Amino acid sequence: MDLTLPSSWEHYLKPERDKPYFKELTQFITKEYEAYTCYPNRVEIFSAFEHCSFSDVKVVIIGQDPYHGPNQANGLCFSVKDGIKHPPSLVNIFKEIEIDLGAIYPESGNLQRWADQGVLLLNAVLTVREQEPGSHQKKGWEKFTDVVISKLSDERSDIVFMLWGGFAKKKAILIDSNKHHILTSGHPSPLSANRGYWFGNKHFSICNNILNDLGNKSIIW
Repeated sequence: MDLTLPSSWEHYLKPERDKPYFKELTQFITKEYEAYTCYPNRVEIFSAFEHCSFSDVKVVIIGQDPYHGPNQANGLCFSVKDGIKHPPSLVNIFKEIEIDLGAIYPESGNLQRWADQGVLLLNAVLTVREQEPGSHQKKGWEKFTDVVISKLSDERSDIVFMLWGGFAKKKAILIDSNKHHILTSGHPSPLSANRGYWFGNKHFSICNNILNDLGNKSIIW
């Protein structure tokens, strides 16, 4: 399988793709997709990068790994394809946007509209075997996506990083807080949200205020 990134990212990440661990990852992913049903579709593995070029990134949201059910994952964290029932975490994300911004709850759970505005929707692990959550963890994806975060931190400035839940918060060590804006809260999953760790974080309005102060267009959430 050819795991080539869009050109705007390839410039920064090609050295990483030439390393032994990434070549092993490529071999593993190729075999997995040949032997099993895996998500997202092959052509959508790098959707987060295709819809948001390196220079256009204004916001980064970090997820853990893709949805593992049929027709859900589309290569963007927390996002599902058009017409698919919204998973619980996505429901709570949309509810917080309703509370925070007074927006109308959307019909589609496809977050490509965010990515096209400069929101990098990055899962730490970019693939998964059907109905086997975590099945592609610790195969090399985490090392690669950590480099993505570090490169953005080093090469860019004034990006808003939204770190939701314990897993995402650990990525803060990769981000230069003197150059960027880090927002943290509990995870939008029901387990966290129902205990008061998600609702009311106002991340969406805070993010837009930061972008406006920088002279950037706010995100239409």
